[in-house]
Amino acid sequence: MSKLKVCCFGLSLDGYGAGPDQSLENPLGVGAMALHEWFFPTRTFQSMVLSKDGGTTGPDDDFARAGFENVGAWILGRNMFGPVRGDWPDDTWKGWWGDCPPYHTDVFVLTHYPRAPVVMEGGTTFHFVTEGIETALGRARDAAQGKDIRVGGGVATIRQFLAAGLIDEMHLVLSPCLLGTGESLFAGLDMAALGYRVKSSASTDTATHIRIDRGN
Repeated sequence: MSKLKVCCFGLSLDGYGAGPDQSLENPLGVGAMALHEWFFPTRTFQSMVLSKDGGTTGPDDDFARAGFENVGAWILGRNMFGPVRGDWPDDTWKGWWGDCPPYHTDVFVLTHYPRAPVVMEGGTTFHFVTEGIETALGRARDAAQGKDIRVGGGVATIRQFLAAGLIDEMHLVLSPCLLGTGESLFAGLDMAALGYRVKSSASTDTATHIRIDRGN
């Protein structure tokens, strides 16, 4: 049975998963690149995202690599796909990642505005879903063919799936930084009442990795 998972999702010490004022110059919001300083040097990031050799190994890389294993489909919020707001003015914008995005699967993008699928190099196809999270999840399950589905973000998208009790597992990465403002992951959510529990935690020189699942 496939699982709906959040992996390698960065949080600041004050609970923000994105900074304010997302733009073309600041894809994650102002200051939020600091959430992923643990990830950028890893061999997994260098290979999967930049298509380069090299990079660090060790616990951070182990967590990063695990986030890509057995993933048969992704779900993204509109803001994770790009900075364009409102109706699509044209088909020019095709994501932050160039011609060969790091997904290599079907990716289901939540949006209020329909758009034809975008086929990219390396096996990635972006599908635009206007009917909400449950429709996106159903389509992702069909595409995943028994593999897991990864919710890549952003914060608002993960919050919707959490509030509905649909996420099975989360791997959060607490980075040693303070954003002060931005998008809070847990504000207004009673995670314990929703049935979630901390399964494990592990600290490295750059971050604390926390695994959360739905307790029995």
